[in-house]
Amino acid sequence: MRRRTRPRKAKKPATTKVFGYVRVSTAEQANNGDSIDTQRQQITGYAMMKGWQVAGFFVDRGVSGSVPLADRPEGQRLLASVAAGDVIITSRLDRAFRSAADALGTLEGFKEQGVGLHMIDLGGDVCGNGISKLVFTILSAVAENERDRIRERIRDVKRHLATQGIYGGGKRPFGFDIVEGRLVPNPSEQAAIARMKELRAAETPLREVSAIIAAEFKKVMTPMTVKRILDRSARLSG
Repeated sequence: MRRRTRPRKAKKPATTKVFGYVRVSTAEQANNGDSIDTQRQQITGYAMMKGWQVAGFFVDRGVSGSVPLADRPEGQRLLASVAAGDVIITSRLDRAFRSAADALGTLEGFKEQGVGLHMIDLGGDVCGNGISKLVFTILSAVAENERDRIRERIRDVKRHLATQGIYGGGKRPFGFDIVEGRLVPNPSEQAAIARMKELRAAETPLREVSAIIAAEFKKVMTPMTVKRILDRSARLSG
């Protein structure tokens, strides 16, 4: 008599977990339109429309978008926590990425791992099809370009302030002291800059200029520092 074998039960797929990723930079923490609570609400609402429940949020506070996702404290923890079948939701592309290289590299990693990445501003899953990936690629490049433009504008503003004798923040520029929020020429350092210009006009190599300044003014600096000081002085005078 043949022995009847029970059909094997199909293994249940691992339970899908849904995670929300939120980021604010230091400057944005005071912006209610892009606050942590606002991003949480957007992610929770999106998950509810999909019939999902958010298992947890990973929140990077005061972290610049220029920092790769894997190098952020909570971004790193998120990447270590997700498994195949899981879903990550973020409110906007620039909350997760500002670098096109970081965005595309991470996207490929998620696809290989079987992790879904949903960006609300892009309409949903950016791992799902070719069109989504194309849009994602274009917008990642745009976001990176915008970040570079912001940096350029900040540099231009600081340069303009410096020409007006106003301290714009950051490291004290060589050649000036900071007095009550204004840049006041430092006589000794200005003399050193004048000597650098004189030596460079005579085609003295940067390495020799560095050594001469150290000997005459007791200011030890590398040849590249000499170049940066001269470049900055030229920008201010121009």
